[in-house]
Amino acid sequence: MTNPATARTNPAPALLLRGVVAAAVVLIGALPQLGDAPAPLRLGGEWLRDRFIQLAARELPDNRILVVDIDESSLAEQPWPWPRARLADLVEVLLQNGARGVALDILQEKPADAAGDARMAMLAAHGPVVLAQMFDYVRRGSPLHAGVLGGGVGAPSPAGAVPAHGFIGNHPGLAQSRHFGNIGVVPDPDGVLRRVPMYTWYAGRVYPTLSRALLECCASAAPPLGATGMARIPYTRSWESYDVAKAGDLLRGTVPPEFIRGRYVLVGSSSLSIGDRLATPLGASTAGLLVHAAMLGAQLDMLAGTAPAPWAGRAVAALFCVALALLASYTLPRLSAAVNALLLGALAAAWLGLAYLMAPHDALLEPGAPLLAIAFLLAVAVPMHWQLAQQRSRQLLGTLRQYVAKAVVDELLRSDLKDPLAPRLLQVTTLIADMQGYTTQVESLSLEQAARLTTDFLDCLTRPVLEKQGTLDKYTGDGLVAFWGAPLPNEQHADLALDAAAGILREVARFSQLRAAQGLPPLRVRIGIESGPAMAGDYGTSFRSIYTAVGDSVNTASRLEQAARDYPHDVIVGEGTVALSQRHRFLPLGERTLRGKERPIKVYTLAEAA
Repeated sequence: MTNPATARTNPAPALLLRGVVAAAVVLIGALPQLGDAPAPLRLGGEWLRDRFIQLAARELPDNRILVVDIDESSLAEQPWPWPRARLADLVEVLLQNGARGVALDILQEKPADAAGDARMAMLAAHGPVVLAQMFDYVRRGSPLHAGVLGGGVGAPSPAGAVPAHGFIGNHPGLAQSRHFGNIGVVPDPDGVLRRVPMYTWYAGRVYPTLSRALLECCASAAPPLGATGMARIPYTRSWESYDVAKAGDLLRGTVPPEFIRGRYVLVGSSSLSIGDRLATPLGASTAGLLVHAAMLGAQLDMLAGTAPAPWAGRAVAALFCVALALLASYTLPRLSAAVNALLLGALAAAWLGLAYLMAPHDALLEPGAPLLAIAFLLAVAVPMHWQLAQQRSRQLLGTLRQYVAKAVVDELLRSDLKDPLAPRLLQVTTLIADMQGYTTQVESLSLEQAARLTTDFLDCLTRPVLEKQGTLDKYTGDGLVAFWGAPLPNEQHADLALDAAAGILREVARFSQLRAAQGLPPLRVRIGIESGPAMAGDYGTSFRSIYTAVGDSVNTASRLEQAARDYPHDVIVGEGTVALSQRHRFLPLGERTLRGKERPIKVYTLAEAA
């Protein structure tokens, strides 16, 4: 009969799985930091950035900027569109009261009242005034071409500027103005405005955005160029931080000159009826004028040296994901699913804190990507490793049940040993049983009859072993090897082995009686039993293994079983077992020198079996 052994777990699939998980974590979390992330991933990161912006937005006043709002109350005095003369009056009031420069977030596509148009043209041609024009970045069947473009610098290629496909300019009477700024924007796919084109390339010329044009017009020093294409708007201040003057109040002269003097002024409208509203991280409906104010404030911070210093946030994120992959490769196969989930939750919280600190310092950081990598581990890797652990547990139980009685397996599960099959030094009692004269018994039998006799005889040996919670080591053709005290220690291992021996004798006697009734010769079993220390565990190779016990006491039990042929007793017991037994009586058989032993040992037999 084949020895029951189990194939050892091949570590290659597990290593491959850990490698795939680690690679996936790096791909999901680190690669987006190296270039443009896919749109779904970018939106996840942008949503997180929006939450950071809302938490970090300061209410620190910005006294460098004045926002002039043509609000609902101003429109109640004079409905829109205003006469061009009224706009010119507003610009003149601001300049006369010491405004550093004025930028109009208002398109003047068509001529209006002639006198007003002429005054506005004179102000824009000779004063620090920036007029608005709008570029269209969407390819259309019929591109927008309205009004006349002004300003711009010749450039044969975009060189980082954002290409446009159409425009809305001002009427020809304003073409000689000195400064023009683009008010066209490109919201993200979710409709939220997070970036503006700092420079736009159209028809061989490059045009600045409105806030940049105002600084180029009026700043005492040119600010650092920074981004030339799509620049992230750093919404560092809440909208309440900006001073706002109503256009109607300015025209009535109720705004004090010191409220205007020395400031960069942005003129536009928050009125819903005019419709210049945008979704931003700070609000679902924000006046476009305030977006230009945020961008102007960020550039002024750069001039003042108070802007957030650049950090290598993307490099930190990539390193975090590499470390996450290595840590997961180590912890997933070693810790429980619950502990791994808690650990990943803690890492997610740690990354959130780190990303919150780094986001203002790295405009290209994708803060959501490492969280997606952690979510991948939680959703895929942790359950997968849990399933593998369950599979290993089932394999372990299947292996144990080949050797150990069900009651012992249940006790092993309750004991919660980390690796119950690992070799350990234990006190065990070994029982070795064999059929005497097996060759004589089967030589006259057919092959099927011999196989049947062997199977029935092994049943007689096996049932008592398992009933007495023994561990079946192996079958030896017409016999078996079993032991007690492993894989779980048991103080009664000697008595349980002796109980099993008595049970084997009864089973064999009953089987012999059945054979005698059929006119067949009786059977005799030889049993050797000895107790002592042995290394019990799962031994073998990566191809096959077996749970067995190795030690001097095991060898002694084998020699005692062989010595039984020289005694009229079926059970021969060594002195180690006699010393440990508490429930059995023995008959001494004298001393005997066993093969391979240097000194004789005392041998015994069970009194109840004599």
